Amino acid sequence: MSKYSEKFEKMRIAGKLASQTLDMLTNEVKEGVTTNKIDKLGYEFIRDNGGHSAPLYYRGFKKSLCTSLNHVVCHGTPSDRVLNDGDSVNIDVTAVVNEYYGDTSRMFTVGDIPVKAKNLIETTYESMMKGIEILKPGIKLGDIGHEIQSFVEARGFSVVRDFCGHGISNTFHEQPNILHYGKKNTGYELIPGMTFTIEPMINVGKLDVKVLNDGWTAVTKDKSLSAQFEHTIGITEDSYEIFTESVKGYTRPPYN
Repeated sequence: MSKYSEKFEKMRIAGKLASQTLDMLTNEVKEGVTTNKIDKLGYEFIRDNGGHSAPLYYRGFKKSLCTSLNHVVCHGTPSDRVLNDGDSVNIDVTAVVNEYYGDTSRMFTVGDIPVKAKNLIETTYESMMKGIEILKPGIKLGDIGHEIQSFVEARGFSVVRDFCGHGISNTFHEQPNILHYGKKNTGYELIPGMTFTIEPMINVGKLDVKVLNDGWTAVTKDKSLSAQFEHTIGITEDSYEIFTESVKGYTRPPYN
């Protein structure tokens, strides 16, 4: 038994609850539903399954989930905003169970979305998976960013620099920062037992971002579409483990 096996077991439980919350919400993301309703359903599901929602009251945040629509990059606050045909929305869930955190997000689409949005979502998901699939002890953090950045920019999109992935375990945000851009063979070397998120935010237009007056909502400066996916991951003796994979096998939209 490895010295981090107990930590990994706790993170599996928290990660599973976070991913099951997104699974549950899949059929609720539809035209006419408010993001407040999604938030309420997510809060109740996490509560009823033995966890609590990490964002609620975190640094004054008043909701349980983040719902980031269209040109919102991240940290969108649920509201009375109704989902409309053509919207794309990232739902970001962090569940805490027995003091350990599982953090994950997925894109969801409403009705018929533009082709550009479909391409953006597909590229964002694939970039996250390309960053994950190289993970093993001995590679450097810069390798992750390089993998994501080179793939995304070859597709004509841009990588947000203002936000990044992060270490996570029994603390919501800890070291190291996981940049989604970078150079090969730079940064910290991965070692077994490390746990962190990979969560690229990708824009159709320029990478520039601004935070609105609420102090949370980050949007693209040029109002172009943005997308994000996120998994919580652990480094094993020779590879990696994703703690937040969907039990139902959902990866990216359309979810069947």
